[in-house]
Amino acid sequence: MPDRDGYIAGVPCWVDTSQPDPDAAAEFYSALFGWETENAMPEDAPGPYYMARLRGRDVAAISGQMEPGEPSWTTYVQVDSADDTAAKVREAGGTVLTEPFDVFDSGRMAAFADPQGATFSVWQPNQHLGSRVVNEHGTVNFNDLNTTDVEGAKAFYGAVFGWGLLPMGGPGGAWTLPGYGDHLEELNPGTRERFGEMGAPGGFIDAVASVRPADGGAPAHWSLTFGVDDADAIAARADELGGRVVTPPHDAPWVRTTVLADPQGATFTASQFVLENKDLTPAA
Repeated sequence: MPDRDGYIAGVPCWVDTSQPDPDAAAEFYSALFGWETENAMPEDAPGPYYMARLRGRDVAAISGQMEPGEPSWTTYVQVDSADDTAAKVREAGGTVLTEPFDVFDSGRMAAFADPQGATFSVWQPNQHLGSRVVNEHGTVNFNDLNTTDVEGAKAFYGAVFGWGLLPMGGPGGAWTLPGYGDHLEELNPGTRERFGEMGAPGGFIDAVASVRPADGGAPAHWSLTFGVDDADAIAARADELGGRVVTPPHDAPWVRTTVLADPQGATFTASQFVLENKDLTPAA
């Protein structure tokens, strides 16, 4: 079900990246994924906000940086109220980095850090409904929390979004939202049956994101997985375009995957669904 016309509260709904040179970033990702990009900001705005689209439908965005820092991708979780969520974040031990504010008539947002330091944003939609195409080549496939404390993260995100943790046979697992599978089934009848036919773990239909221990002493952070048709080809193409292959393509449960960095340093995962890999053992 790649096309979406909105999300329910508690589900990651949007991603964007802040870059020192947003024009160059738009060229890179357009060449890599086939995106069509258009600056959505008025002419007198201090910088661009490129909406990236496939088939004319929003998939992600690219902006300039408000202040110097490492380029990165930001995950937005949909909420009913950005203000109420800010209160929940504080109560659960997180930090409000940017107080809730209106983004024109598009929606209302806020930025937070969890108790381990991983930053993320929330989106209370108005005119902008989030990513309209997902789970296909060049679009968001999964949002991934890399944390220094899985149990602490479980307590925090459970309190803020109502997420539970589904073990997946290795360290970490999948964040689940009770009732999300019912929502997907209502949108696209037969979804639950198709999950069963593929051999998906019980409860996986409620998965909204993933969680795993941060690698090698890295700080806690949210990262992003894009779906691709061919992980090896996309890694080669990223290298041709001036990006960098951080982790070469390799097989993992359900996928063939690679970690890439764009020319300005923002990292992301590119994942090719491979049903034959479903029984592989997760890496430690």
